[in-house]
Amino acid sequence: MQDTRPLLLPTDFPSISRKQIDTLQLNLGYLCNMTCSHCHVNAGPTRTEMMDDSLIDQIIEFMQSQPIQILDLTGGAPELHWRFRDLVKAARAADIEVIDRCNLTVALEPGQEGLLEFLAAQGVTVVASLPCYSEANVNEQRGKGVFEKSVDVLQALNKLGYGTDEDRMLHLVYNPNGAFLPPAQEQLERDYKERLGTESGISFNQLFTITNMPIQRFGAQLLAKGKYHEYMALLKDNYAPGNLDGLMCRSTISVDWQGYVYDCDFNQMLEMPMRLSRDLVCSESRGNNSTTTDLIASESKRTHLSEILEADFDGMPIAIGEHCYGCTAGQGSSCGGALG
Repeated sequence: MQDTRPLLLPTDFPSISRKQIDTLQLNLGYLCNMTCSHCHVNAGPTRTEMMDDSLIDQIIEFMQSQPIQILDLTGGAPELHWRFRDLVKAARAADIEVIDRCNLTVALEPGQEGLLEFLAAQGVTVVASLPCYSEANVNEQRGKGVFEKSVDVLQALNKLGYGTDEDRMLHLVYNPNGAFLPPAQEQLERDYKERLGTESGISFNQLFTITNMPIQRFGAQLLAKGKYHEYMALLKDNYAPGNLDGLMCRSTISVDWQGYVYDCDFNQMLEMPMRLSRDLVCSESRGNNSTTTDLIASESKRTHLSEILEADFDGMPIAIGEHCYGCTAGQGSSCGGALG
């Protein structure tokens, strides 16, 4: 698979820094029951990387030592981790909101019996990937039969109060099925609600639109099709500086399955680690253009969660690359949807 990382590290994206963190995003591992074309993690059924038990215990300790308000669980399919339910219970006992980034079909896998009832009982917020309200488009992006299975699980969630009860939030996620920006989130949400409600009786709270990042599986596809530079031009041409303040990396840290920490899930996939220093960013002048190369991305050692149990993150530099234009293009993009 072709790697876009060398193309993404040199960048003229503006330097940004952190506020205090309130969200801990965990990648519990790359094992997934699906192999989606847009996946920036390159997850799938044959992946074996999974967070070990000792690290899960450190995660619980970290949540107790930092002002964490949200635990955001992702993967792969995070529910396939054998300690998924332990983590959820520990966070909820500490009055921390839990987000499960669910591909929906995982609930139908062997061994996942009772998953939806568990999520409902714990009041977990479900953020479910459904890249379109069209069966043909979903199956093209995620595999044959996925749309029908997803509808079945969404209907089951509705029966448990998701999408209607105040303490059982259900959000859907749209990713473009190609090298283009998402449409306006507000209008697309109305379309989703109308189509899914009319055709399948499904209710949900919000739709999040997320821009495809030019990394891992999607990035390799862009390179193979000769579309990488065209897509990056699209992101840069639609750069909106007003989105900078709302970037999720300002208040979120991302932890990989080995316990190393990053500014966001995308940096994690690009092996651009976070470092606990305020003096890591250098700029080198190239002609009339100023290109920023972040030392975090290019040559710094990784920082482990065990090193930052009581760290002060306010003002820390954020590792940046060309992919950051994906979060700031158009209406903006984050794990919570559009920014603008």
